[in-house]
Amino acid sequence: MSEVVVVGGGLAGGGAAIRLARAGLAVHLLEREREPVDKICGEFLSIEAQRALDRLGADLDQLGASRISTLRLAWGSRRIEASLPFVARGLGRKRLDAALLDLAERTGAKIDRGVAVRAVEPGRLVTTRGDLAPTVTFAASGKHDVRGISRDVAGCDTDYVGFKVHLRLPVRARADLDGKVDVILFEDGYAGLQLIEDGIANLCLLITKRRLSAIGGTWRAVFEMLLREPYAAMLADAEEIFARPLTIAGVPYGYLHRDSTDDRVFRLGDQAAVIPSFCGEGMAIALRSAALAASVVVEGGDAAAYHAMLRRDLRRSMAIATTLQRCGRTALPRHLLLGLLRIHPDAIGHLIRATRVAAC
Repeated sequence: MSEVVVVGGGLAGGGAAIRLARAGLAVHLLEREREPVDKICGEFLSIEAQRALDRLGADLDQLGASRISTLRLAWGSRRIEASLPFVARGLGRKRLDAALLDLAERTGAKIDRGVAVRAVEPGRLVTTRGDLAPTVTFAASGKHDVRGISRDVAGCDTDYVGFKVHLRLPVRARADLDGKVDVILFEDGYAGLQLIEDGIANLCLLITKRRLSAIGGTWRAVFEMLLREPYAAMLADAEEIFARPLTIAGVPYGYLHRDSTDDRVFRLGDQAAVIPSFCGEGMAIALRSAALAASVVVEGGDAAAYHAMLRRDLRRSMAIATTLQRCGRTALPRHLLLGLLRIHPDAIGHLIRATRVAAC
């Protein structure tokens, strides 16, 4: 029987392994981490992501996911509040990824943890446990490129540095945040804050390299800058759960894979497309790509056909989201857009719907 090797055990990799195993294919998933780990992610599950997880058999209630029905958009002393066009869920990646890998293993996929893929070559994977020769490879390594299939990020917006921490909020602040996701805009960046499981708050923040350097280049300087924003002051007494924040630089926002030089390598998740973080649609894209790639392989199709289908599905939402992020970096377009939203807050719902991906 031919074997599909899945490189990476995140949402895309785990979701693909479940679907392939259910279809009766031999699946071998390689995850470089020995144990579940936290990852830089907004941890916001849109309705599309929820539907995909339900089809996979993941029980969000059992996993303790929070419920989110309201968006609060703040800049300076101003804030707009609007209902989301769906009830979102908040759930940490460490818990969710582990649940999907456990489900994949129970479904029949072979899961090898602690195995890193060093290179993807024609017909061969070079790993820390020796070489493999899969019939098909699913590249689902998230934000980490693998030698031999590095992403072409020319023209993408790579000028941001990302930070993520989990916080334990004071009782009053936690009650205020319950059921809401806060997006806080500041000069050359923005932050997202929401509750996930067990009453923990996830804070993700993006800031340009120029701005980060100007304020001192450290997480402490970034956090103190954020606390000066009126609607972030509630974080002053929060307890940081991580020993140190997760950090990443050079994420290629706006990336959408175009060409396939090897019809056996299927790119999933961030290896296929990277939508701006404020959309909260990254996890939905990961799950969408997993579902689509698995169905193409089961039907005997190749990577070129899959990538063309995924581009068709994502092109519009990616273009809108990337344009909005770029407008947010320039003073005049940002003020015009925020002024419009303040006058017509219902427009927020239209923008949210415009950046959704097709259901899996």
